Amino acid sequence: MKTNFNIAVLPGDGIGPEVVDESIKILNAIAEAFRYKFDFTYGLMGAEAIYKTGKPLPDETLAICRASDAVLFGAIGDPSFDNNPDAKVRPEQGLLKLRKELGLFANIRPLKIYSSLIDKSPLKKEIIDGTDILIFRELVSGIYFGEKFTDEEAGYAYDNCRYHRDEIVPVVHMAFQEAQKRRKKVTLIDKANVLDTSRLWRKICKEIAAGYPEVELDFMFVDNAAMQLILNPKQFDVIVTENMFGDIISDEASVIGGSIGLLPSASIGADNALFEPIHGSYPQAKGKGIANPIASVLSTAMMLDYLKLDQAAEKLRQSVEHAVDNRYVTADLNNQQPYSTAEVGSFIADYIMYSEKSYYNFENVKLGKSTIV
Repeated sequence: MKTNFNIAVLPGDGIGPEVVDESIKILNAIAEAFRYKFDFTYGLMGAEAIYKTGKPLPDETLAICRASDAVLFGAIGDPSFDNNPDAKVRPEQGLLKLRKELGLFANIRPLKIYSSLIDKSPLKKEIIDGTDILIFRELVSGIYFGEKFTDEEAGYAYDNCRYHRDEIVPVVHMAFQEAQKRRKKVTLIDKANVLDTSRLWRKICKEIAAGYPEVELDFMFVDNAAMQLILNPKQFDVIVTENMFGDIISDEASVIGGSIGLLPSASIGADNALFEPIHGSYPQAKGKGIANPIASVLSTAMMLDYLKLDQAAEKLRQSVEHAVDNRYVTADLNNQQPYSTAEVGSFIADYIMYSEKSYYNFENVKLGKSTIV
């Protein structure tokens, strides 16, 4: 069994470096507890890369990622670019290029409700209790990568949405394979009443479904799906969809759990994989120590799954749940007794190492008066 791993680390912009620091802290605890070795190589990407190199994804960073066993990424985006419609080079171009260059064709986003945080959701408890959804989003095709054109003088622009069978088949198979391990239901979200690309998705999904007779396949238009996620999220098991719809639907789903700071993701290809929280760079919180690191930490658990370190991944998820249940969380989840980004990371790392023998006094933590004894 492999025990040494090369991890590419791309902290990115905004709060990215802060949440990634906590994931590294926790990986070091995992390494000590389970006798693994993680070697970290850092690379620039996003706005920081533009400021220093002129490119959102420098060649050196791409080489680091290609040579790694997995990529751990923070966040991307900067208001100086967001507020400049004339900017020709943008931070997000780096992430899109990285996905394409590494062939990361499937983005996987789990949504599972923590019972102790149900009161933080904007939806009623009876609607969300028991929600457990896995979203598969095709990641390297569709309108984001189609031909683009702007005629400034004529006030005219277009973005082409194109899909080929070969771009749809792999992610649909992944969705069905995961559904077999869960509640055996796949929902394709599309707009087949309007779009030819969606009709192609339906045709291919039906063909593939024939090879998974124990898995139910149903279809839902994206506008209805956006409503159904709010009205009855428990009806969904595995969702599969194209690039833009997946981007929108998964962000909508993220708020059901009470904070976008809880949601991890994995982007998987044939030979590479990247793991990142789904939240943005949140520049308003940069450097304040208030960013929720849990999404990054749970993305790290998904990375451990990918590296086939199942026991370590399970221990990490147990440690996160322990922190959440004890309300040892940042202000977005506990504004009465908030803890800093680094404090939450240290609490989780300590539980990995020591569990109930931790130097944290758990009875006091439950009372909101954490002390070290």
